[in-house]
Amino acid sequence: MKTAMVGVVAAGVFLAGAGAAIAESWHYMPDLQAPGVVFHQGHYRFNPPGQNHGSFEWSGYLKDGSPRDGHNIYVRVRVEGRDGVEYHGKQGQSVFLHKSNWEASQRYTDDAYVRACVDRGAVLLDACSAEVHFRKG
Repeated sequence: MKTAMVGVVAAGVFLAGAGAAIAESWHYMPDLQAPGVVFHQGHYRFNPPGQNHGSFEWSGYLKDGSPRDGHNIYVRVRVEGRDGVEYHGKQGQSVFLHKSNWEASQRYTDDAYVRACVDRGAVLLDACSAEVHFRKG
C-alpha cells in the first residue's frame, strides 16, 4: 500500500512539474505587419511568479519595410491593461529585440497586447498592425 501511495505522489509531482514546464515554454507569435513595418519570427512566454518578475517575455525581429520614407518603427507592448511601452528599431534596418514586460503591483503577468507601428511624427497618426492579444493558460 505504501509503495502504491509513493507512486501516486511521485506521479503527481511529475505532472505538476510538467505543467509548469509547459507554462514556461516559448510559443510562436504571428507576424505583425503594417505598411512600412514588419515584426517577424516572434516568440513569447509568460514567466511564472518568481522568475523574471513573472513577466511577459518576448523576442523577434523588427524590420523597417520602407527604408526610404524617413520614419522610425517600433513595437508597442501593453500588459495587464496598463499603458504600453515602445521599443524602437532603426530606420532602414532589421533589429533583434528580446524584452520582458510586467506590472510591478502583480506577482505575475497573464495578459499582454502587442502591435508593430511606424512612427509618422506628430502630424500624422502612426501606422500600426492589428493589436494581438496573448493570455496565459
